[in-house]
Amino acid sequence: MNPAVAQFQSDVLGDGRIDNIIISSTVHVVTGIVVLLTMTAATGLTLRHAGRNEAIGSPAKVSIGAAAIALACQVLIGIKLLDQGQGIVQLYIHYVGGLIPMGAFLAAGWFARGDSGRSSRALAALMIVGYASALMAFFIGRAYATGA
Repeated sequence: MNPAVAQFQSDVLGDGRIDNIIISSTVHVVTGIVVLLTMTAATGLTLRHAGRNEAIGSPAKVSIGAAAIALACQVLIGIKLLDQGQGIVQLYIHYVGGLIPMGAFLAAGWFARGDSGRSSRALAALMIVGYASALMAFFIGRAYATGA
């Protein structure tokens, strides 16, 4: 390969600067707690509206958005930690536990927007699945990380 081309490709990729950033696993735990708190609020508010057979309100929509953002941040931090060589033992529980809530949010966007009573019930069911999966990933993942 031409050295000039190799230098250009290296410059485009940023010389591996992101690889030099080290993230503490504590950040992942704290973000996981934020995910659980936001998922608790989102699931609770959605269940309240589903129980009343009504469309979800603005607080529920905001809490669902906050939960989705927290979960996306958690996934990105987890990917970086895996890149650093941490958490390999817990890899599968994290894939399953982290991707099911992401799938629940994706399915909710397609099928259950919460704009009617029936849709709120479907959204509540998806939120329960996502919440249970997030709980599983957090607590089983913590058990592996602490060696319990």
